[in-house]
Amino acid sequence: MWALSAAGCRWLGAAGSLGVTVGGYAAGALPVRGGGDLWAPRGGGAGTFGAVLCALGLTLLVLAWWRYGVLRTRGARDGALVTLACWAAPLLVAPPLHSADVYSYIAQGAMVLEGHDVYGAGPSVLRPGDLGADAAASVGGNWTDTPAPYGPVFLLVAEAVVRLTGGAVVPAVLLFRLGAVAAVALLAWAVRGLDHADGALWLAVLNPLVLVHVVGGVHNDGLMAGLMLAGVLLAVRGRWVWGSVLVGCAVMVKSPAAVALLFVGVLVARRAGGGARGLAKGLLLPGAIAGAVAAGASLLAGTGFGWLGTQSVAGAIHTPLSLTSDLGLALGTLVADDPGPVKTAVQQAGLLAAVAVIAVLAWRAHRGRTDPVLGLGLALVALVALSPMVQPWYLLWGTAVVAAAAWRGRAGQVLAVLSAALVYETQPDGRTPWYGFVAAGLVLALGLLWLRRDPWPSTRDAAEGASPVDAGR
Repeated sequence: MWALSAAGCRWLGAAGSLGVTVGGYAAGALPVRGGGDLWAPRGGGAGTFGAVLCALGLTLLVLAWWRYGVLRTRGARDGALVTLACWAAPLLVAPPLHSADVYSYIAQGAMVLEGHDVYGAGPSVLRPGDLGADAAASVGGNWTDTPAPYGPVFLLVAEAVVRLTGGAVVPAVLLFRLGAVAAVALLAWAVRGLDHADGALWLAVLNPLVLVHVVGGVHNDGLMAGLMLAGVLLAVRGRWVWGSVLVGCAVMVKSPAAVALLFVGVLVARRAGGGARGLAKGLLLPGAIAGAVAAGASLLAGTGFGWLGTQSVAGAIHTPLSLTSDLGLALGTLVADDPGPVKTAVQQAGLLAAVAVIAVLAWRAHRGRTDPVLGLGLALVALVALSPMVQPWYLLWGTAVVAAAAWRGRAGQVLAVLSAALVYETQPDGRTPWYGFVAAGLVLALGLLWLRRDPWPSTRDAAEGASPVDAGR
């Protein structure tokens, strides 16, 4: 049947992506001001129709993606990059989807350009008539008064976008989206460099979370992941100095990329022959290089080192996907009048547990018991699972890395199911209603049942069997 072939999946997925795009013009995260007639907010019947069209398109995209992955496990070859282009193309002209974060990016770029302290105030500091004020008016909820949690490398990008577009909402969003597409291309290059199998690209970049949240939602997590994995690839190939520079740039987009420095250090130590000297070299030098990048970026951006004090601001906002926040809130409600201190204690315990897991994975990688690339991917997944704030697209941090090391292993399979489920958690306008969690739970249950009844082959053929680390020697 043609629809179940690789070519059929390519065009069915493209149709789904087109449905998401068209529906987004009525039901997406449309700007309050500055969107013109095309991106004007619409309610009533048009909004409902748009939301239904988005849901149908998303489901078609997920089904096409899953079938495409099954074909990959059976040895099909059909040009994953061509399929990626077909699926991403309709989203290039969509309004922001599933999140209003891009409006924060525009507002923060305007704040930097106008000399505001982006690490001391939120977008609400921009008044009507100010550069970036239209974007600031569309920033959602708690984020209006939240200082930027991003590093100066990303703020330099945001400032450049605002400078080129004058802060106009639609051109700025589209320019940010071009940057997001470039980040996906960088990610694809790094994944292909670590694992030449199209299946790795299937999990890492054809993933609906990437299409919906990086291309459609314009999240800067794509840029962080692309820079980070490109740096890891260079380190695997022995060019760890430049690899550390790229990872340092990734950290200056979003700080969780710092975990990669530990595993770059493992690669450095292993190439140095191990021992105390090699271990010291691995622990110190990549971090020192990344630190120099951070200092240079902070000075170049003119924003100073305020980012050091804003890395925890997002944790103050409760997200239902955070297991530690949910557990802490529940315990605090049961045992105290004010659940806040108990919630904070549980969140901190979760972070300590994540640090412990990361340390164990790094040690296993150093001892040769775990592939360093796979160890990094699992470490990032653990960090997300135990973080005080979790958004669906955070799963991409570790998923792209695991894809490059073991896309067809058990970890890759579970992450594929989670990706298919989490894409339903947010609605096209960025809200997270109860039925989004119900849909995500249903897809999760169906996906796990599918894998249990029809597991993918767990071993690779000879062409795919080499460790990315060994392949780089």
